[in-house]
Amino acid sequence: MNNTPTRFQVISYEDASKEVKEIYDDTMQTMQIPFVLNWFKCQGSNPILLRGNWAKLKSTLLLGDVPNVLKQLIIFNVSKERNCNYCTQAHGIFANSMTEMIDENINFKLTENLDSPLIPESYKTAINVITKAALKHAEITDQDFDKLKSVGFSTSEIQELMAQADLVNMLNTIADISGIKIDNELMEAQA
Repeated sequence: MNNTPTRFQVISYEDASKEVKEIYDDTMQTMQIPFVLNWFKCQGSNPILLRGNWAKLKSTLLLGDVPNVLKQLIIFNVSKERNCNYCTQAHGIFANSMTEMIDENINFKLTENLDSPLIPESYKTAINVITKAALKHAEITDQDFDKLKSVGFSTSEIQELMAQADLVNMLNTIADISGIKIDNELMEAQA
């Protein structure tokens, strides 16, 4: 558990400026959640930073051709490997909320079964290669790209997948250096 105190002021929706409220509103609408995540709130005192980081997260994680559930699993896996408590929990909750896209069994949790035969081989390959790209990018080889192509990913999708390595590094860095705690609303949704 991360016992680091929050290092940046966490700006609630009620205390946010009009500009920040507009960004907060967009995060809630786009992510289809009724609250602002602490990851955004710890940037609420700096609207320029918040706007830029939200734009990057939105276009890299929430848009594109690669299924969001796969992107969430990649971010979960890298965060877990890196011991980023906030991102492991948050993206694990998001990934597990999409379990029905893989299996209809309500007791099946994607994050607890990454080796399950129910998870497509293409997903497993992407999780492994992109985790490597995030943690040891200098070790990525042409063979890693070939692995992704061999399981059906197009060049455009591979670019999108590789962008997850960059995104998760940003997400983990901000979460860890800020000392934010997991959102109570996310924990309640998981229960």
